[in-house]
Amino acid sequence: MMYLAIKDVRPQANYLLLLTFENEEKRVFDMKPYLDIGIFQELKDIKIFNSVKTSFDTIEWVNEADFDPEILYSKSHKIDKKNLWQR
Repeated sequence: MMYLAIKDVRPQANYLLLLTFENEEKRVFDMKPYLDIGIFQELKDIKIFNSVKTSFDTIEWVNEADFDPEILYSKSHKIDKKNLWQR
């Protein structure tokens, strides 16, 4: 199966990320389970967390932490179009 590239990322409250994939699907990824692991510990600093941006086909922070787009897709939750949640 081909993975989907990430077109857009928006940091949200409570360490959530609003992701838009290349197929226009919007999904929410919860970073909280990863904040005690390696380089992701630095993302507890909200300034660093909010620095997230797209990079090639995935996302990256200013501290060079990044995520595999397949994991972002498989571990995120689809947003219901009827009540599209945004910041």
